[in-house]
Amino acid sequence: MSAITTTIEGVNTTWKDRKRFFWPLALIVPLLPFGAFREAERWDLDVFWFMGPLWILLFLPLIDTLLGTDRGNHPDWAESALDSDVYYRVLTYLYFPLQYAGFFWGAWMVTNYPMSAVAKLGLTLTIGAVGGIGIANAHELGHKKPKFEKQLAKLVLAQTGYGHFEIEHNRGHHTRVSTPEDPATSRFGESFYAFFPRSVIGGIRSGWDLEKRRLARLNQSPWTLKNDVLNAWLMSVVLFGVTIGLFGWAVIPYIVIQAVFGFSLLEVVNYLEHYGLLRQKDENGRYERTAPRHSWNSNHIASNVLLYGLERHSDHHANPTRRYQTLRTFDEAPQLPSGYGTMIGCAYLPPLWRKVMDKRVLAQYGGDITKVNIDPKKREKILARYGAPAETR
Repeated sequence: MSAITTTIEGVNTTWKDRKRFFWPLALIVPLLPFGAFREAERWDLDVFWFMGPLWILLFLPLIDTLLGTDRGNHPDWAESALDSDVYYRVLTYLYFPLQYAGFFWGAWMVTNYPMSAVAKLGLTLTIGAVGGIGIANAHELGHKKPKFEKQLAKLVLAQTGYGHFEIEHNRGHHTRVSTPEDPATSRFGESFYAFFPRSVIGGIRSGWDLEKRRLARLNQSPWTLKNDVLNAWLMSVVLFGVTIGLFGWAVIPYIVIQAVFGFSLLEVVNYLEHYGLLRQKDENGRYERTAPRHSWNSNHIASNVLLYGLERHSDHHANPTRRYQTLRTFDEAPQLPSGYGTMIGCAYLPPLWRKVMDKRVLAQYGGDITKVNIDPKKREKILARYGAPAETR
């Protein structure tokens, strides 16, 4: 369906998705390891094995800058046809086979192909980048109702050992987002390096507790394969066990490094998506309903295409089941100054991150620091720095 047509007041009206034939470019990501091999062999330079990190931190920001942003939304009348178009759905399904083709090929390369230690590390990080960016694919699939898509999301997550994400993100993060209770929401003044362990540990605990409580309501023990955290982790155990069985114990560093790098990419994205934003409480002490203003948004074309629209994060949190091709941008949504590639680089450098983002957080709340989600360890110092009344400290 290249165009959607309707009749409004007797006049035929047509709308086309200008990004329709850009969306398949997301499938470039799982092909990065093979591209790394080709270029490294062609130029005899180990730097090309680091194609994954280079793609994220260098090439993607460059392409985002060149292509710019798209602030357009589809018309309301086109949404149903756009949502039901199977073309977009198939594109999300194709990531999985390409991802695992690269994963097993990479395992063979690092254990059998003559490579330097630097080259092996580069390839391993590139495979990890595929798994990490693949979490955006799993994120898209895991929010949908069909069981097939939810199971496919778990399979995509298995490479990084992060199967609990599908549970914690949907039922934990989306409930507590932009509140101090959410481990996946970063706080004003908190560096990525402080946030990372808090989010990883908190996410595991949250996922487990959510499933434990669900099964308790059914009078069942959490120690069952009906526990969606356990059966998701089992997928990783089987995957890693098969990989070791095929390639020997020497493949273990490859498995561990690619998994850690992969889920660290998820966590740095978590870090930048809600930094400092806070849902306010009403007179009854309840948090206001999640709205577009509670997520940082970006309309950069290239990174949105490669991440299945993840950067239109404000609409995603306001409407979690909305498919990637129908996500919209809102004027009230706070905007990141660039796409995720650039912002990930900033997050890795805390002084630069604070210089870029702290003023934007304050602007979002009209300069009122008391409305910001502040790191509790630094709360008094931050409130004093920005001149908040003593009684609020």
